[in-house]
Amino acid sequence: MLKTEINLSEQIENALDEISQRTGKPVSELIHEAIEVFVSENQQINRRALMQKARGIWADRQDFKDIENIREEWNRF
Repeated sequence: MLKTEINLSEQIENALDEISQRTGKPVSELIHEAIEVFVSENQQINRRALMQKARGIWADRQDFKDIENIREEWNRF
């Protein structure tokens, strides 16, 4: 696991201390959980953006004679 140092404002430090006392979790665990949520949300945003960018990439293809038949073949399995 990567060990890193961060600088927190006094307001954030106080809030983390209060949450730590209320939940019984160490501040390091709270920070770790917050970073996991942040990374997860941003990965989903990136995935969504990539999917939107790929949307319709085959729309102008003329080499498929009947896309509905191809889709029905996929549904048989």
